[in-house]
Amino acid sequence: MSKTTQDHPWDLEERTAKFGEDVIRFAKTIGVSPVTKRLIDQVIGAATSVGANYVEADEAESKKEFRHRISICRREAKEAGHFLRMIAAADDSKAEAARLLWKESRELVLIFGKIGRAAQS
Repeated sequence: MSKTTQDHPWDLEERTAKFGEDVIRFAKTIGVSPVTKRLIDQVIGAATSVGANYVEADEAESKKEFRHRISICRREAKEAGHFLRMIAAADDSKAEAARLLWKESRELVLIFGKIGRAAQS
């Protein structure tokens, strides 16, 4: 986690953007093969969608739209975690870095799950 997100862990726009950036940097270190190419595309798509959907949720015009966007944030964070796990399986040398990013994706899943449940009240 960057100094910014450590200082402001409640700033989800910054935190989700940082997560996407970290996954992009990580993906650039993975050797491209027929196996990893698809996984790289998938993990970057999911990880960067978390932040994009959070921005959309933050600008939602209704409670229903907000809940929907937050549920997409949760789903994309969960998907990013899945692909990080698959990358670790495909390239043992990336397992530790993938595990650290997976931990952040898991925290985001939990945060967005809690927000979604609170928004239903």
